[in-house]
Amino acid sequence: MGSAESGKVNGHHHHLPLARDEIDDVRTIREEEIMTFPLTIFLINSFVSHRVFTRRWAMLLMFILLSGSNGMQWTQYTIIVDHVVAFYTDVTTSHVDWTSMIYMLTYILFFVPASWFLDRFGLRWSLLLGAGGNCIGAWIKIMSTSPDAFWITFIGQTIVGGSQMFTLGIPPKLAAVWFGSDEVSTACAAGVFGNQLGIAVGFLLPTLLVYGGTVAEVATQLNHLFLVSAVLNSLIFVLIICFFADKPPVPPSAAQAAASEELQQSHGATLKGLMTDRNFLLLFITYGLNTGVFYAVSTLLAQITKPFFPDATSETRDQRSKVISITRSQIGTLGLLIVVAGMGGSVVGGFVLDRFKKFKLTTLGVYLFSCFGMTCLTFTLSFKELWIVYANGILMGFFMTGYLPIGFEFAAEITFPAAEGTVGGLLNAAAQVFGIALTSGAGELANSVSVFACNLTLSIVLLVGTILTVLIREDLKRQHAHRQHANVPSIIITEFSAIGHCLDQLDLRSGELLSNIRISLIFSLDF
Repeated sequence: MGSAESGKVNGHHHHLPLARDEIDDVRTIREEEIMTFPLTIFLINSFVSHRVFTRRWAMLLMFILLSGSNGMQWTQYTIIVDHVVAFYTDVTTSHVDWTSMIYMLTYILFFVPASWFLDRFGLRWSLLLGAGGNCIGAWIKIMSTSPDAFWITFIGQTIVGGSQMFTLGIPPKLAAVWFGSDEVSTACAAGVFGNQLGIAVGFLLPTLLVYGGTVAEVATQLNHLFLVSAVLNSLIFVLIICFFADKPPVPPSAAQAAASEELQQSHGATLKGLMTDRNFLLLFITYGLNTGVFYAVSTLLAQITKPFFPDATSETRDQRSKVISITRSQIGTLGLLIVVAGMGGSVVGGFVLDRFKKFKLTTLGVYLFSCFGMTCLTFTLSFKELWIVYANGILMGFFMTGYLPIGFEFAAEITFPAAEGTVGGLLNAAAQVFGIALTSGAGELANSVSVFACNLTLSIVLLVGTILTVLIREDLKRQHAHRQHANVPSIIITEFSAIGHCLDQLDLRSGELLSNIRISLIFSLDF
């Protein structure tokens, strides 16, 4: 008998378990020695050591561009709602609001088959469909620059909105498939950053290109807006076709390697398991509430700020000097500040999660400050000070939109090893359901009661979400898998003759030199 740290087999000393940084010291193990090991289970699996590849950053960049090109088109009508209503025949603000809400509706209707498609066919095919839909929808809009063609522009917007189902749930999946355990949260945040970047551009670009005039002038301005989008989406589509890879040759982390070896459930069984998990259900609701408020604020931004800053042109000459007005470009700037601050929040949130692994605490803190930011905006709009509105927009945006990747990553932790695409799809479905409900309800409150009542209601919704977040139990299953599989004993087989038949699937002949293949063994050694 010997210690648990070392033993002697056929006169040779072996040291088990082996640390990963000790693999160079492992000696050759031959057939007669292998056969003398009292193993509980001999061979569990064979695999090349997990590693990350430099091209993961190229995959992430291509996705950021694709997601941004989709987000850019989301609010391109609502931010210039007055010009759209004036240009198109028999179109109301409600019709224009639906150019935003169609994104949410199509996602609700089709996210289940889209998440199944992602799990079944992988990242590349999902992104090809998303990029193709973006491109087709953007070119259709080119044909809608006449006053009687709103139905054409709506068809194009519906196709673009429908394409979102193939991209919106991608960030946690892309991060898990391509990035290591110490990068996964940051990568997910960067993926969400792309959509936010597109939304920011969508707030600003339409206000710069479409500024009013005669019918012919507005038609030309809209044509320029649509053409920029169509060309950009075409270029991104080509990039995805030519360069995007589905996954790396080997997993990037121990947890991902373990997840890929799990017995795969049917998609229906996965959905059922998720929707009967108490912690995930709470996160499902809280994520939907927070993101739904963000969607409502983004869609109704012009309607909830304009009443506090009357248009000076409607006043008498003597009154004009006393009236503060807010222009379309300033509303666009406010939207830009909200989203750009959110991009910063996403990056900071991802870094904090990777560095400290405090998922619930980070989620709760961000949620609380989102509520605080919305409340501040609600009670300070009446001050009619543009710089205060901008400051509150930055505060609210940093936390409210910064919450999006944090929610994704918290969900990935408590539902591991469920498919990230399915988990992300469900969270986004909650966001779309609450987004439609809150946008419709808040819009009705703003029109029939008051803008203050609208904003106060959204603040209360965030308070409810904060309280529900407290009830979520922090069960970090993915972190546990990282630790567990990082400590699995490993040995390097540098020469073998007796176990070649165990490695047939690797196309390796008995006796070949193997310096980089690691064989996972579970030993019950009586040393």
